[in-house]
Amino acid sequence: MSDFLLGLFIADYKKAVNESRKTKGAAAIGIILGEKDRLRLGVVSGVVGIILNIVLSVFKMIFGALTKSVSIVADGANNIFDAISSVINLVGFKISGKPADDEHPFGHGRIEYISALTLAFFILIMGVELIKTSVDKFTNPEAVIFSVPAVVVLVFSIFAKIWLALFNRKVGKMMNSVAVDAVVADSIGDIAATTCSLIALVASKFTDLPVDAVMGIVVALVIIYAGIGIIKDTMGPLLGEPPDREIVAQLEELVLSFEGIVGIHDLVLHSYGHGKIYGSLHAEVPADVDILHSHDTIDLIERQVAEKLGIEISIHMDPIINDERTHALKDSVTAVVKKISPESTIHDFRIVDGPTHTNLIFDAVLPRSSSLTENEFRTAVEKSVKQIDKKYFTVINIDRSYTL
Repeated sequence: MSDFLLGLFIADYKKAVNESRKTKGAAAIGIILGEKDRLRLGVVSGVVGIILNIVLSVFKMIFGALTKSVSIVADGANNIFDAISSVINLVGFKISGKPADDEHPFGHGRIEYISALTLAFFILIMGVELIKTSVDKFTNPEAVIFSVPAVVVLVFSIFAKIWLALFNRKVGKMMNSVAVDAVVADSIGDIAATTCSLIALVASKFTDLPVDAVMGIVVALVIIYAGIGIIKDTMGPLLGEPPDREIVAQLEELVLSFEGIVGIHDLVLHSYGHGKIYGSLHAEVPADVDILHSHDTIDLIERQVAEKLGIEISIHMDPIINDERTHALKDSVTAVVKKISPESTIHDFRIVDGPTHTNLIFDAVLPRSSSLTENEFRTAVEKSVKQIDKKYFTVINIDRSYTL
């Protein structure tokens, strides 16, 4: 069913599926499909969610009222919020597909995060209101009327939501979309919520205990938990989070594959939505190589990174002295730094000799998780380096890593 629906809207979907089976699975489809197809996928996901949630909501509201079950009515109301959230996602995908303009030079891709965050707030409001209704049912109990058709509706709803979760999970992998991932998380919460409603309805046939009110609170907690999870997943990209390790590894491997690149550091990547990654890094090149040749290599790397990885990168060129003495001293200082802070690294190492002392100038990357302050780190390194030679003085610039 999922493949049938996607095939109706995506012209090359079957070709993409066949290709994905030879490579990485569902995620590989996203490589083959273009940005327009990605927008269509978002629209399909939104429309399917709207239609299915409206149908489920209508049936749950009707049978919830007939059976006087607060958990079924609340579950139906939750489906209405789900339909509204699908509309929000649909609008978000439309806006995210707009090209860059003067006011938004990096495009509109991050609107997907706003859509997911809006969905999360709707979910939290629904959860809080459901808790209020369930608590009120404890103080003003009303018997739940068992109904076989209501059971059928709830069972159908559970299977429908399982299908919707699997459908959106497939779409989410293809699109790499946090908004669709949020819908998947919400659908899983809905499955748990509807299961609780079903338990309460069946229990009403055998007991007069307020099972419905208890299940209503359980449903509310499940809904709130899903909402908080979506907020956590969404706030990371909005506030700024480290780039994916796989992307970093691919980028480093590509840059270091070019002859004349000795090392890289100070890598920074910013994501502005799907396929919109901008960044910068410093590339170390031998100081004795013609600067025009090194510059030509840097230009070539920037083009290759854009073509192969889809990253708009700006590379700063750092010339380094490439002699035996520099290498030996750098290795010695690196060993010192590793003893003080095992996860730290150094770069841009230079030696400046004077008549009375020698300055060892370098940058050190100190992890944010380090228990040492910057001054403590500098003091410890200075003390250890002087044990190598009393004439050595260190001039250290502390960097912080923006990748994992």
